[in-house]
Amino acid sequence: MLLRHLREIVAAMPRTHIVTATDEHLHAVCRTRLGFRDDLEFRWCPSEGVAHVTSTSRVGLFDFGVNRRRVERVRRQLEELNSGESQPTGRGVQCVTPSGDA
Repeated sequence: MLLRHLREIVAAMPRTHIVTATDEHLHAVCRTRLGFRDDLEFRWCPSEGVAHVTSTSRVGLFDFGVNRRRVERVRRQLEELNSGESQPTGRGVQCVTPSGDA
């Protein structure tokens, strides 16, 4: 259920193409406004009840916070979806920030 919601959210994101979508993994490629490609991945961990997420730039050393904002936007949209549900879908999304983007 959680990855189904994530898939809906990610599919609606501008300049985003879902590459892989399974019951436990979602991988999408997001293009920035400048045309750079970033990888956005969610991995569902049933034993923990969370989806681990990474959003990383393919090139460059600094992304000006684009990946962090992308993940936070997905997290907020997921919380909005879950707030209207009667059944909990798990504890949520755990944000993992690549080193250097703290």
